[in-house]
Amino acid sequence: MTPLPPSLVLLLGVTASYAYVPGPSSFLRSGRVGPGRFEGTKLHQQPPTAATQTHATTRMTPEAKYRVAVIGGGPAGASAAEIFAENGDMVETFMVERKMDNCKPCGGAIPLCMVEEFNLPENIVDRKVRKMKMISPSNREVDVGKTLLPHEYIGMTRREVLDKFMRDRAVEKGAVAINGLVTKVDLPESSDSGRYVIHLKNFDKGDKGTGVSETLEVDMIIGADGANSRVAKSIGAGEYNYAIAFQERIKIPDEQMKYYEELAEMYVGDDVSPDFYAWVFPKYDHVGVGTGTVINRPAIKEYQKAIRDRAAERLRGGELLKVEAHPIPEHYRPKRVVGRVALVGDAAGYVTKCSGEGIYFAAKSGRMAAEEIMGVMKATGRLPTEQEIKDTYLKKYDRAYGPTYTVLDLLQKVFYTNNAAREAFVELCEDDYVQKVTFDSYLYKKVQGNDPLSDIGLLFKTIGSLIRGNVYAPPDKTISNPVESKKRLGSTVPA
Repeated sequence: MTPLPPSLVLLLGVTASYAYVPGPSSFLRSGRVGPGRFEGTKLHQQPPTAATQTHATTRMTPEAKYRVAVIGGGPAGASAAEIFAENGDMVETFMVERKMDNCKPCGGAIPLCMVEEFNLPENIVDRKVRKMKMISPSNREVDVGKTLLPHEYIGMTRREVLDKFMRDRAVEKGAVAINGLVTKVDLPESSDSGRYVIHLKNFDKGDKGTGVSETLEVDMIIGADGANSRVAKSIGAGEYNYAIAFQERIKIPDEQMKYYEELAEMYVGDDVSPDFYAWVFPKYDHVGVGTGTVINRPAIKEYQKAIRDRAAERLRGGELLKVEAHPIPEHYRPKRVVGRVALVGDAAGYVTKCSGEGIYFAAKSGRMAAEEIMGVMKATGRLPTEQEIKDTYLKKYDRAYGPTYTVLDLLQKVFYTNNAAREAFVELCEDDYVQKVTFDSYLYKKVQGNDPLSDIGLLFKTIGSLIRGNVYAPPDKTISNPVESKKRLGSTVPA
């Protein structure tokens, strides 16, 4: 085939849906395979020239579109891709996801506000949890949920269902989905000009499992590729401490499943985790049983065995369907925006301590980052600078949710440090005021508590519960893990 002149190919791009992908990969034809998959047909090879570079200080012309790559297709990436796709007159959106089935190990809980805010259909929620049972180290059980209103619930989802719905919606609005693995990102010489070159394995092509090596040049990147983010590594965003979450999906007999119809269980105790909690959460036709830890990750299977043992009677006769494990960040990354690259979701470190919640904050951060970036672009007609992204996206996110992270971090330090504190925590959960404040904060994502008299009363109850906890709690176990402790940031002393 005779190579086409660049000017002719660009003209075809306007009239026949051709897209120029600069760099060693050359011209690619943009098509759809299945639900929005990306298919490229090589037409012409041409190295990038100055004409193909986009500058943050240069205004967009009507004939050109900026290109954004969203790396990761979970709630964070899909939410960002959806917003960019809605602005298809200004940007061309690519969404790269390594695993389209995306069965991420996750409790799957989402707050009530997310269902309405993200317009999620009824069938996304497998179970509506209206009751919770808190179980202390001494196996004291406290029922939680009596302050919930009839319409209020915690939604239990399967990530493979939730994530697919959100990805498909972004594709329907114009995002191009690529089933691929990003291997590295080449940065431009200047953060204010030039394009980012993304190297990836396109699994829609070549042999199954190996894919075809390709490059994609873009003007902006949203890093939504999880705790082990390659985007974060490429921009030198820094490291963070992380927990290991371990979960088994277990199908139990129908009679036992009725017990979990609208109920979830949370277990605390250093037998199931030295710094977190263990859970039994209802799914569609099975339960998710899991735990997590930061300070003693090598012992995660011991903690998993302990939660199975403590819940053994209710799991009796169960069939193991799937075993899952995944890292969960413990705090923000040192850098969340570098140049025209913004991190969102787990890649940015948006998982709360104490509760371990991340789905809502992932989706919210992805949407917020895209909205703020598009806001700058619409106001200026150009790409945003690093400082503009920080001044909009980061400041807005931290102002809205910073207090939530702070409060939950404090709660974890107070109540998850020893068994006596865990006993006190479970006892306090019996209090109506504690239940109302906790559920309102979780369901609507706002720090609650504006009753000074009740707050003072709660302080005295907390002191009393801590005293009684020392009486009922089983002795704490000693952890000696010098090798693992050195892997944690700011830690040189064996745990």
